Amino acid sequence: MSGIVFINTNALPKLRKFYSKRLGADVWKDQGDCVIFDRGGFRFAFCEREGSPETCGVLTFLYDSIEEVDEIYDELKDVATSQPVSREPEYSIYQFYAEDPEGRKIELQTFLEE
Repeated sequence: MSGIVFINTNALPKLRKFYSKRLGADVWKDQGDCVIFDRGGFRFAFCEREGSPETCGVLTFLYDSIEEVDEIYDELKDVATSQPVSREPEYSIYQFYAEDPEGRKIELQTFLEE
């Protein structure tokens, strides 16, 4: 079984560019006013809707290593809201936060395995 998280937006073209070009997500399905992305099996979608965009919650993107998190941090420094840090011992992760073009919080992390 799999799933998709759908999120309302007012800026679909900007988000399409951001998530595909900057985060390497593939467009899995384009339904016109809804674009479904896939990044390593994580499927999420943005649908153009009137009203305020949904910006609650956090989209978390998992990477395989500290080096990969550092590489994506270098790519996203201009939208990062924190620097990469280790969250040991409470969570055993290495992560940082950034914002997408609508101010939605995204987390980029790897698990620290022994």
